[in-house]
Amino acid sequence: MEDSASHSSVDSADYVVVNGEPKLRLPGSESIKDLEKKMTEMINESKEVQTSEDKDVEEEISPTTTGPTGKSESTGDETYTKDESGTKNIPVNEVRKDVGKSMFYSADIRRPRSLTSPVKTPEDFGNPSFTKGELQSDSVPTIPKLPSDQCTFFNGVTYLGCAMVNAPRSELEIARIMQILNEQSQMSIPVTLSIPNYSQGIVRLLEPNTNNEISYYRINRILFCARGGQDSKERQCFAYTCSHGDSPQSVILQCHVFRCDIADAVGKILYCFATSFKKVPRGSISSSLENNVFQFEVSLELKEDEGKGSYVTCPKDRNSAVFKLRANLEKSVVITVQQVSNTDLRIERCFGVLLCPGRNVKHSDMHLIDMVSMGMSTDGRSYVISGDWNPNDQNFTVLNVETPRDTKVFFTVAADLVIDGIQEPVRFQVEARAKIFPMTERFWVFNKKPHKETFSLTLEEVDTDQGTTTFKVVNLESQTEIERKKQQLRLNLTPSQSADGAVTPGDDDSDNSDDPLPSGSGTVSKEVTDEELLEQWDQTLKKWYQNMAQRPKSVQQLSRRGIPEALRGEVWQLLSGCHDNSEMMEAYRILITKEYANEGVIQRDIYRTFPGHDYFKDSGGMGQESLFKLSKAYSIYDEEVGYIQGITFIGAALLLHMPEEQAFSVMVKVMFEYGLRDMFRHDFEHLHLKFFQLERLMQDMMPDLYSHFMDLGLEAHMYASQWFLTLFTAKFPLFMVYHILDIYLTEGSNIIFNVALALLKSNRKDLLPLDFEGVLKYFRVQLPKKHRTENSVKELLHIATGLKVSARKLKKYEKEYIAVKQAQLQDEDPLERYERENKRLMDTNMRLDQENDDLATELVSSKISLRSDLDIAEDKVDIMSKELSVTKKSLTEVTEEKARLENEAGKLKEMCRRELEKAEQTTRRNDAIIAEYKTICTQLSERLEKQAVNYKEELAKIKNQIQKCDACSQLVSGSGEFKCINLPEADLSPEIMEMKRNIRELELELAQTKLALVESECKVQDLTHNLGSVTSELNESKNTWFHKTLNSIKDATSKKD
Repeated sequence: MEDSASHSSVDSADYVVVNGEPKLRLPGSESIKDLEKKMTEMINESKEVQTSEDKDVEEEISPTTTGPTGKSESTGDETYTKDESGTKNIPVNEVRKDVGKSMFYSADIRRPRSLTSPVKTPEDFGNPSFTKGELQSDSVPTIPKLPSDQCTFFNGVTYLGCAMVNAPRSELEIARIMQILNEQSQMSIPVTLSIPNYSQGIVRLLEPNTNNEISYYRINRILFCARGGQDSKERQCFAYTCSHGDSPQSVILQCHVFRCDIADAVGKILYCFATSFKKVPRGSISSSLENNVFQFEVSLELKEDEGKGSYVTCPKDRNSAVFKLRANLEKSVVITVQQVSNTDLRIERCFGVLLCPGRNVKHSDMHLIDMVSMGMSTDGRSYVISGDWNPNDQNFTVLNVETPRDTKVFFTVAADLVIDGIQEPVRFQVEARAKIFPMTERFWVFNKKPHKETFSLTLEEVDTDQGTTTFKVVNLESQTEIERKKQQLRLNLTPSQSADGAVTPGDDDSDNSDDPLPSGSGTVSKEVTDEELLEQWDQTLKKWYQNMAQRPKSVQQLSRRGIPEALRGEVWQLLSGCHDNSEMMEAYRILITKEYANEGVIQRDIYRTFPGHDYFKDSGGMGQESLFKLSKAYSIYDEEVGYIQGITFIGAALLLHMPEEQAFSVMVKVMFEYGLRDMFRHDFEHLHLKFFQLERLMQDMMPDLYSHFMDLGLEAHMYASQWFLTLFTAKFPLFMVYHILDIYLTEGSNIIFNVALALLKSNRKDLLPLDFEGVLKYFRVQLPKKHRTENSVKELLHIATGLKVSARKLKKYEKEYIAVKQAQLQDEDPLERYERENKRLMDTNMRLDQENDDLATELVSSKISLRSDLDIAEDKVDIMSKELSVTKKSLTEVTEEKARLENEAGKLKEMCRRELEKAEQTTRRNDAIIAEYKTICTQLSERLEKQAVNYKEELAKIKNQIQKCDACSQLVSGSGEFKCINLPEADLSPEIMEMKRNIRELELELAQTKLALVESECKVQDLTHNLGSVTSELNESKNTWFHKTLNSIKDATSKKD
């Protein structure tokens, strides 16, 4: 066995062994300290219980044993030993299989002392926080004796602890538990693990040295088993979840985690678990099996959540078993299974509750709902399962939509049960009806009895290669199905006759037999023999899909040659124009859930449709189920025509090429757009027109055969009614039926005349010598058998497509038919005409009365709905009126506030205007001062420049005079600069002194001028700064919130005006 494999007990989703990446939820896991404490208490409690009960157990296991403690004691052929504690050890016949350090033993089970004595459990065992006997697997006070058989022991196993879970089948949470306990468990217990090889055994945890039992777990209580990830630290770990408790209310779910010394041993352990679930010890059921039929009574109860956290039972009608449900309320499904006859079979568990709208549903159509609880009832006589049903699930939309008056919907509830000793799970499927009411509906008449159904389960004993015995399910039928089959059998005792006198076909289809050819006979191979034809169809379909609005011209010619069987379903949908009709397919899913008054008639005709085909010949098989739903859906869809016998044959031909939904879409197209339904309306008036046209065509093309039929008194309706009503599908082989449908869907309904004339023309020589009975028998028996080969069909259709039946000629015959009918009416006895007309009017009147009743019901419902809508609208008007008055009051307040703000805005505008004028005056004054200062500075600068120039000129003149004077030339250097020569002031001339004084005055005046210039520049800067500040303040004043508010008020006022 490979570690990567997964094993399933009885192919169920309830017990799964996962060797890959396991996961499981951990909502109630305890801390490490709690685990350590509980494991210590568990060990002490186990030793105390075993020591205290040693004597009683010894007497029960070995009544003849004698000898002191520690010595061997004999019981029959087996020898036991006692350790110092006084507990008996299990004798082991070792067959060791080494896997690393793990040891595998195949040994006969001998029950230790603690196995047959009562197990003392604390009073609060149902509490997750119990401290004594926490590893005890079952709350049953006594372990029953089990037959001796083989088991497997595993050494080198360490028990890491356990934790509570709410979802025992969640792989994610099991992985989390293993990770936590593997990393944090500080008080692990080395154990020897004992796994039985059959489903009635017990898994035991033993002490490695003494083989004393620590704890045990019943196999039927183990729900899920998984191992750690191959690439994780938990690759040496495995875990299983186990249920504890007697009832669904007290059940506790725990996950127990183990670790092996060798990772390879984990896969072996899980393989042993899987084996134990599949094997049943020989004789466990057969020893008490009186007969092979078991009867079960299954009760179905529905509950609804009233919004207070509690569920109430849904009532049923007083005089019918119809549940009354309310839309958009959470629902609970309660299923009770009780065996009422034969030897009791033990139900191990339920691994799924399923629900689906409709009846006669397929297993694949069922939808799984959340299972809440499962287990035996308090009295131990029945098994109770409960599950939650979410009404907002899209799969259950039909059961959450209010049903019209006097309308009911079917729904199916199923429970998959694993029964001890049976190979496969057993599905109990219950059908019921319901009416959906509004969520606020209140029911005054209550009938809260559950819906009950009785099932008969037939088993057969099977021996396996391993020497064990299992049982397989031969049949499972409900009492309703049995009664339905009996009724159908009574109805089929007398063969019914069709319009042309044909009886139900027999089984013998040989040429020499007088029995007609069964409908649906013949095989059509999907193998392609004409590669060229297939290639042409492939090119045509590619071209067609590129432009769906236009049919390629080559389609007609290719259809006459025949559509390949592998492409027939696809091409038929394209030809009828319903290749993508999701609306019609959705309507079909809703129609099949409704009730129809003539379901019994449909069911009766289903058994006579295509009995020669394997898909439809089995009573209650998938083919008959699908055909029943298709015929019922169309009958409900087309209320005017209702159910007609011919549609079952057409529907069967369609179902052999496409699913139910698509077949329904094509059938609707054929009936409405191809005009087939017109033949069933107005007392088959249109069908009689077709018969007249066929006879006129015969008169024109085959006058001798027409004259022969007229001499015999043979009219067209005696042999051609099924040709027109069923499109040749009721009598002829499938190859011919399919080929005719190919041409019919391509060229329209007039091709029926071509095929009918071709049949008459090709068999004219055989028909002319026959009498009246011979002709009818020929049409019923020999004619279909002559066209069982492909060559004969191709030849017939070649003749049919070669005949010219123009629409103009058919229109001419139609006018003749109308004239003949009018002449007959004139020649007819007025009393008979009036009686016929009266009958027709009475039928019309009854139909109109029925429609009137329906319309009256709809009118009352509409009035009630309108009254409800009106009340809601009036409530809304009251609310809106109150809101309007509040809004008006608010508007008045806002208007007053607006006037006040506008007044304040005017005052602010005036204040701003005054401030702006002041600022502008100040700015103008500052500008004038600045301009004046600039003028003064300019004048001073010009004056200074002039004085500097004059000074330089005078200085140059002085220097020249000094240089000319011999006495004064020493004062001037060669470069023209004055030398510093200190002369007494007395020696200086008055002119020089005057010049010095003038120079000092000029320097002083120059300094003053510069100082005045600097001061003027400073003032100019101050004025510029002040101007900038004023400007920024003005800009800021324009951007204030108040200014914005004023602007918004202005805008609102302007919009209002």
